[in-house]
Parts: sequence; C-alpha cells; structure tokens
Amino acid sequence: MSEPIKHECGIALLRLKKPLSYYLNQYNTSFYGLHKLYLLMEKQHNRGQDGAGIANIKFDMPPGHRYISRTRSNHTSPLQEIFGKINQQFDPLTSEQLKDLDALKKNHSFTGELFLGHLRYGTFGKNTIESCHPFLRQNNWKTRNLVIAGNFNLTNVSELFANLTNLGQHPKEMSDTVTVLENIGHFLDQENERLFQHYKQENFTHPEISEHIARNLNIQTILQRSAAKWDGGYAMAGLLGHGDAFVLRDPAGIRPAFYYEDEEVAVVTSERPPIQTAFNVSYKDIHEIPPGHAFIIKKSGKSSLVPFKSTLPKKSCSFERIYFSRGTDRDIYLERKNLGQNVLPQVLASIDHDVENTVFSFIPNTAETSFLGLIEALRLHLDTFRMEEIIKAQGDPAKIAQALALHPRVEKIAVKDTKLRTFISEDSGRDEIVAHIYDVTYGVVRNGIDNLVVVDDSIVRGTTLKKSILRILGRLQPKKISIVSSAPQIRYPDCYGIDMARIGDFIAFQAAIALLKERGQQQIIDDVYQACLAQQTKPKDQIENHVKKIYAPFSDEEINQKISSMLTPEQSPCPIDIIYQSVEGLHKAIPEHKGDWYFTGDYPTPGGMRVVNQAFINYIEGHTGRAYA
Repeated sequence: MSEPIKHECGIALLRLKKPLSYYLNQYNTSFYGLHKLYLLMEKQHNRGQDGAGIANIKFDMPPGHRYISRTRSNHTSPLQEIFGKINQQFDPLTSEQLKDLDALKKNHSFTGELFLGHLRYGTFGKNTIESCHPFLRQNNWKTRNLVIAGNFNLTNVSELFANLTNLGQHPKEMSDTVTVLENIGHFLDQENERLFQHYKQENFTHPEISEHIARNLNIQTILQRSAAKWDGGYAMAGLLGHGDAFVLRDPAGIRPAFYYEDEEVAVVTSERPPIQTAFNVSYKDIHEIPPGHAFIIKKSGKSSLVPFKSTLPKKSCSFERIYFSRGTDRDIYLERKNLGQNVLPQVLASIDHDVENTVFSFIPNTAETSFLGLIEALRLHLDTFRMEEIIKAQGDPAKIAQALALHPRVEKIAVKDTKLRTFISEDSGRDEIVAHIYDVTYGVVRNGIDNLVVVDDSIVRGTTLKKSILRILGRLQPKKISIVSSAPQIRYPDCYGIDMARIGDFIAFQAAIALLKERGQQQIIDDVYQACLAQQTKPKDQIENHVKKIYAPFSDEEINQKISSMLTPEQSPCPIDIIYQSVEGLHKAIPEHKGDWYFTGDYPTPGGMRVVNQAFINYIEGHTGRAYA
C-alpha cells in the first residue's frame, strides 16, 4: 500500500528436541538454535520494525544458576542489535571453548533448548523498550515462571483488567499484553497450587513435588480458564520456566500461526515461508494451528494439538493475504495474482477499452504480484480479441499485422526514492518535500494520448495519493490516470491488530459522509450516532453494526466516484479514476480467508461490533483515541 500502516506482529518459537550435543555433531555448531531463531525472525522482519525481543529457557539447570535469558530492543535495527550483543559474549572464546557445551550452557546466556522470538509493530502507545515482547513473569518456582509474546489485540482489556483487580491483583499497567500475562499467570499459579496440595497429601518431599508438577502441569486447562473471556484476534506464545511451551490461536482464526515438527525440532511462526527457508521443508509439511486450538510442547518433547475454546466461524484476516504476509508463500502469491485478474473488467471500462493507448504500472513494490495478475488477465483478453480481429481481417496482411501488434504496454513508472527527511516545520513546506518521495520515469507516456493505469494493493486514507503520487504522475501529462486498488474500499476500523482504529481517517468513509451531506441526508448521520449511543450499555452479544447505514444509500460505484473527486489534486492536468476491488472479487480470489470486516463491517467477534459503534461516536464527538481498551 502506498501509505504504509502498522500492523501484525510476528512470533517464532523453536524447541530443540535432541540433546545439544546432537546439533554440535550433526551441524558442527553449538549455536544451532540461536542461528535458526535469527533466520526465522529475519524472514519475518516485514511483521515488525518498531522493536524485537527473544527469550531462552535452559533445561535442567541446578539451583543458583540462571536458566531464563531475555533481551529486547527498540533500536532502528532491533534484530541486528539483539543478535549482535548476544554473539559478542562468544567472541573471546577459543574454538575448543565454543564446543564445550556444558560450559557454554552454565556460563553464557541463550544457550538453552527452548527459544521464543518476537517482532513488534506498535499499533497503539509509545515504542519504548518496555513495550517490546517477550514479557516475563518471574517466580522462584520454575513451573510458575512465564514468558509471553504474541501477535494480538484484545477488544475488552478493561473488562479483563477489572477481573484481575477483583481477584486482588495489582497489575502494573492496563495493556493487553500485561493483562494477558497476569491472566495466564493467575491460572498457572492455581494449577501449581492444585498439584502441590495433591502431591503433598501423598507425602512426597518438596523437591519431589516440584518434579511431579513440572511433568504434570495441565497446560490445556490453564489456557481454557485463561482465555474464557478473551475477545479479539491472537496468536500467542508462552514458555514456562521448567521447559513446557505453547502457542494458542484465537477461535475465529483471525491471526495466523503455522507449525512444523520432526525428530529434531518443533517450530511455530506467524508465516509459513520462514519455516520453509530455515529448515528446507515443503509447504505441505507445515500446518496451520486450527482456530481455538493450542499447540503444546511438553518439556519431555511430546507435543499435542488441543482445543482450549469453542471455535467461531473461521474469519482469517484477508489483509494478511492482500498485503501483510510475505508474498513468497505459494498460496498468497496465487491469491494476489487472482486479485489483480479480478479487476480487469473495471480497468477496461475505465480506459474505454483503449489498450493500445494505455501504459500499465504499479506502486508500491508490494502491489507487483496483483499487477502481474492484471497483466496476465489482460493478455488472455487480448488473445481473444486478436483472434477475432484476425478472423475479421479475412487474410488482409496489414490488418492481421495490426491485430498481432497489440500487446499490453508495461512500464516501471513510479520509483520510491530513499527515505526523505525534512527539517521544515511548516505543513505546506513539509507537504512539498513529502510529495517527492516517489520519482517517475519520464518519456514513456505520450502527453495527452496515453492513459496511465497504476495498481496499488489497497487505498486506506488516500493522503499519499493526493499529496504525492497523483501530483507526480500528473507530470507525465497522461490523458487519464486510473488508480486500481486490489482490495475493496476500507470502510470500517480494525480492532484485532492493525493500526486502523479511527473511522474518520478512511477515504471511503469520508466520501460516504460527504455524499450524505450533499444529498440532504444528514439525518442518517444523526440517527446512526443516536443508535450507537443507545447500544453502549447493551450486552456485547446484542450489539449491531449501525455504521453500515452510512453506506447503505450508495452503490460502490457512487462512492468510487466521490473518492476520485476528493483525491484529485487541485489543478490536476487530467481526470482521475479510483477503482476498487469488489467484495465479491475478494472472496473469489481468497476463498479460504473470509475475515473481511474492514470492507463489510461483519466482525468475527462481539467486541468488534462494539468497537465500530464506538469509533463512530468518537468521530462525531471529535475524539482521536482508539475505540477499544
């Protein structure tokens, strides 16, 4: 998308299932786990650049020796800083010392068997070091130590925070991460206490009780009780101090999580390609964690996939497929091509079928795959057209040659320059600098003759289009500019992990409001506001999305036209046409990922319905904060 938004975090959990000596003998390194974790995280760097963190658990360390390591960074290059500092501790060691596994494990951090990594995009709040995962809840009992990291947003943090305080807890802040940490920690403590009392009655010694607890902690029960009231989207990973680990996925499958296991390792990541790259395995060997299930790895190495919450209709995030996830995933690549193919009829209508006098391009680079799909569909369309023209030519060489010469004109039009920084404080001056983020290729568009079609993966706010891209493309003096979004109109806020919480920011919403006012339908805005207010005290499962009524009077095309008008820069040298993917086209291209609430307002959890109404209230009342807490 030409105006990036923050989104999705990334997780990487790695469990080494063999003794550390195995990896030294097999791969000639004492740092097999650390190297693989780095690769798993580096191949997910698209999922978080505001910060990163890793944690490691060492198994079977004697009392008095540190067995949990954690480090975090909010540096501009957090992965490089983290792994650079870790590796510095090994620089003074000789080659013999680097192979002394017992000494390494005893004296150096991050030399254990269980790893957890996290990459952070901050959707709300400051990007301080304290905001970086993993979070740690410490205790002198190994089995009560808890490390948490995740890709998640909960819509009902206030409710969950109140539950904790009612239990007598005093959390240090009201954030979803701290709330989740303390929520799971509470039920972890209860399970520890239950088992302690059970084995105490059987007259085991305290050290023996600790060993029995470590072997018999019921992680499934802990997660069932912890997540009972959670509302949101989440893929959450946890480590326990003695060596158990888990990853759980929300009941609607909103956030992604993939796992792979063989005799050497068990791995979980937010995307599939990092596992393929790090371990050179087929995508068929990597599986999704089902919605409402947890992948649990006991300290013994035994793994299981168990339910922890009743599943909801699967609504996996479609934005993952359109934009966020890396396009190296086979399925995502094909789906993005399908998105481009599906907008061809609208593109042809926009240019009045004048392919001969049209230049096709894309912006930004993430839109390239959808662009390839559009061009592939256009070539098939032209194959049919050429065949018909050849038949009509009845052997006329000139006409046949003319038909055969018709091909899509594909050019690299917009190029993003290195990131521009401005010392100018005035808005007008800053806008002038920002307008030059992209440069264009001059001379390939014929002035006043050629149409210019540019594919984008999504258009959220439209600010960069109006202030920068359309102004720059206008310098080429095309006959017409058509901007094609491979995603539908973004109409509703997100509350599950993407930084799109303010409904007033969306150009589609602005267009609908403007149309209502222009057509004398202001009363609809007032009625929706009152309906949203009336629902604030209702139980969350009784709340409806009243904001849909804002869009109901208009067709998609009417809103497209209004958006086109609103985004056309002053003194534009040519007409501007903004084209959006239809919701039907989205579902056809991405049939297995039906999480489309950004476009349809059909939220997968009750909390989403409350959020959208609150977002509208905030818009009317002029509040700029997010609509959930």
